[in-house]
Amino acid sequence: MDATSPVGALLLCRAEPETVRPVAHLLRERMLLAPAGDGWSVLVPEGAPWRDRHSPRDRKAAEAAEPVDRVLGGWATALAVGSTWPVLALWWDGDRAGYTLAAGFRRPVGYVWLADGTPAGEDEAMRTFAERLGLDPVLDVQALEGLTRPDPEADARTRLRGLLAVLTRIGLTLPAGLDPGESSASLTAGAGTGPTVERVAWTGWRDAVRVELEAVENSRVGPWMRGPRARALAGAQLAAGLPLALWGAGRHSGGWVFAGALLMLHGALGLAYDRMRGDGPDGAGGGTA
Repeated sequence: MDATSPVGALLLCRAEPETVRPVAHLLRERMLLAPAGDGWSVLVPEGAPWRDRHSPRDRKAAEAAEPVDRVLGGWATALAVGSTWPVLALWWDGDRAGYTLAAGFRRPVGYVWLADGTPAGEDEAMRTFAERLGLDPVLDVQALEGLTRPDPEADARTRLRGLLAVLTRIGLTLPAGLDPGESSASLTAGAGTGPTVERVAWTGWRDAVRVELEAVENSRVGPWMRGPRARALAGAQLAAGLPLALWGAGRHSGGWVFAGALLMLHGALGLAYDRMRGDGPDGAGGGTA
């Protein structure tokens, strides 16, 4: 990578596409969704809503945009808060490259390399990364720690490839055409040739609610989203979502604002689902079927 290297990003979700689809839909961004190995999916942004100082687009728009690492960190956080699976954001630009791993409400962990591959993160981040993804605490951690040591032969792109190589041991396999360091346009073109790729696009809140309810209805967790315990969880999500969104707004963090909004949506959907399907496994109904 160098000062003129393209800006790009990928979102890796440790879940099957049918599980990722309803939550990804709520990001309100146009993305391509494809399987990425055993128990993994990849989301490829079709646009580039981040700052690119080398792009010929309008200067004011570029200055108003956020850096790619902040945009991807917000997306990963929002996806992880609204789900039960971890989300790994990979990003790169002409100066740096790195990752952000988000899992539930835990503080995201990340690491950064300069364009020439110089490590610029904390070693502890790699150990936390391995623990949260269930990697081997000896062999895999040793491989990850190797990415934090100086290596004049490894630039930032090579470092990201090394990270992905470790993740192949837990089932990750990126589709052909998705290579760290490429531009967003190249990634989109590469992902679009796959036979199992699908587009995720925002079509409004009404459709988002319908898609989410259908996903619950067709999943194995549907029966457990009814009854007093489910209503208590939904109420807790509503109660936590508002202050989280306000906190994110105060810090000008779109990712945390979205995470709070997503929590409130999930809480509202939980209460609505309980009311519509009030014959839960504990026998406590919340409405009529």
